[in-house]
Amino acid sequence: MASRGEVSALAPQDLAEVLQAYSAVAERLQASHETLSAEVDRLQRELATKNAQLERGKRLAALGEMAAGIAHEIRNPLAAIQLYIEMIREDVAAEQAEVPTPRLAGALGHGDKIADAVRGLSAIVNDVLSFSRTVAPVPRRLDMVRVLERAVDAQRPLLDASGVQVRVEAADQAVYADPDLLYRALLNLVRNAAEALAEPAGREKQSWTPLLTLSAAAGAVTVADNGPGIDAATVDRIFNPFFTTRASGTGLGLAIVHRIVDAHGGSIAVRNADQGGAVFTLQFPSESDSA
Repeated sequence: MASRGEVSALAPQDLAEVLQAYSAVAERLQASHETLSAEVDRLQRELATKNAQLERGKRLAALGEMAAGIAHEIRNPLAAIQLYIEMIREDVAAEQAEVPTPRLAGALGHGDKIADAVRGLSAIVNDVLSFSRTVAPVPRRLDMVRVLERAVDAQRPLLDASGVQVRVEAADQAVYADPDLLYRALLNLVRNAAEALAEPAGREKQSWTPLLTLSAAAGAVTVADNGPGIDAATVDRIFNPFFTTRASGTGLGLAIVHRIVDAHGGSIAVRNADQGGAVFTLQFPSESDSA
């Protein structure tokens, strides 16, 4: 028996239990450290993303203010030009009706071209003003079937002209968003898809049917097509204001979409589908997150 004041030596079994307990604590500490490190990394990435979004929002707001000022300066002269060309065309048409001449017919043709050009410029001004307008969503639970079909119906002439088949797949009340703003975003995405599907980029028309699919589920809205997809060299720039790969257009459609999603506190992602075509996914916060 050990005398008082002496420490009894640990038996091998006791020592093994201590070592096991120490090993278990060390493993738990290591696991906690790894979990905390992963969470710190995630939070740092999230913070970097939020900061980037904030900076982008500031730059877009400044650009929007400048663009709005320019658009307003252009709008008034355009309205005057449109008014005067219509008056001139009416006068020329009246003279042509009384005494038809090739010169008057040519003047009418030139008037039509000027009027078309003015309408095109007015559309650009409207796009710029739409981009610069303050976006203040009033979200609510939406019947997404109705919202998606409304956007398709608005672009039906363009879709039919390209022979595009449309598929709508959505559960009712699947998304919490501002209905008018989401409708505006979808109009741009559907129009972009229809224009892309009108240019099959070498696909054999006989063996290829252009298809547009709109779907909604779990707070996400997806617009996908089976067209040529997006060039990898431009995919990082497609949401930039005034960037476009087409000969016509302002390059503001996708920038407007991005701004609408940002205003909701959501996110937008784009990728090329495995079978070809572009896929845009708009993710919106849930009703509880937006409260």
